[in-house]
Order: sequence, then C-alpha cells, then structure tokens
Amino acid sequence: MPDLAKHANEFQILVLSGPSGSGKTTVVERLILESSVPLVKSISATTRPQRKGEVDGVAYYFLSADEFLRRRDQGEFLETAEVFGAGYWYGTLKSEIDRAKAEKGWAFLEVDVEGALKIMALFPHALTIFLQPPSLEVCEQRLRSRATDSEETIQRRLRKVHEELALADRYCYQVVNDQLDQAVSEIKEIIARHAM
Repeated sequence: MPDLAKHANEFQILVLSGPSGSGKTTVVERLILESSVPLVKSISATTRPQRKGEVDGVAYYFLSADEFLRRRDQGEFLETAEVFGAGYWYGTLKSEIDRAKAEKGWAFLEVDVEGALKIMALFPHALTIFLQPPSLEVCEQRLRSRATDSEETIQRRLRKVHEELALADRYCYQVVNDQLDQAVSEIKEIIARHAM
C-alpha cells in the first residue's frame, strides 16, 4: 500500500472501482454531493454512439474511432480499454487530471479494475478504493434486475466479476456496499482522513 499520509496535502487522485453490480454509479453520485473534499469527476471518452439526452463533455467525450485511436497513439490517455468486446473504446484522458487541478479539487476517477491498475502504476500515491458487492448472489441479482442485458452478457459480466474480485487486494481500501448509506459514509471517512 502506498504511503498516502505524506502526500495528503498535495493534489490527490481518487480511484473508485468495483465489479458490475457493486453499485458504483449511486455511490459516486452521493460522494460528489457529500464529500468534505471537492471531487471533480473525470469524464471518460468513448467511441460508442451518443444516446438521446446525453451531452458531449458531460456524460462522455464522444469521439470517432479514428480520433480516439489517434489520441491514444499520441499518448493522451491514462488508460483505455475495449469494453466487453462490443467494439467500443473507453478511456480516461490525461487532461481530466489537469481539469481537476484547475478546479481545485481531487481528480475522481471511476474506472474498471484494468484501468485502475494502469493508473496505480502511473500514480502510485493515488487513493484507491475497491467497492465490493455484499455477495456474488447480490451482484448477480443486481445485474439481472437491470433487465437490459442478454443472458450471455450477464454470464460474461459474472465471469469478469470473479476476475476483478481477485484483484481487490491491490487497492488501498475495500468497502462493502451492502447498505448504501454505510458504504458512502465509510468512503467519506477515508477521504476525510487523507485530506488532513
């Protein structure tokens, strides 16, 4: 685990990861509103089509595949991944770290485990938190309750959950999201300790 204490007063990067069904989206929304430290949520870039109601530069930075790959090849990304073999790329632009600094907040990156490991290698003093589902059964139940994925996709996501859970000990902290309020409170306390 990195020695975060001696870097507490410096600009901080907060990374939150967790498998599908761990409840990341809700936790992130709550932390943005409730954290004692200003958190500037990183906006990911993607090549997937823009959906109705999504605003470029708010939901995502929507890039063409050519532009995404050109910027990746020019070293503009902290991490990139092709997600679930759908042919769409996602990534975190380095400029998002600069944006957080300019806004005088911590850079808050919600990324998958693969991306988090790349960011840990680049920023060993990042504060990293792995959000655990209370159980695999609950995780599967949450995935199925979305009613948006085929059975094949659900099974692929569950295999990925197993892979990601095996890497949880690479993070500074692990928080179980069994009761939402408790999980958010625990993460807020972690953030507050590292802001002192």
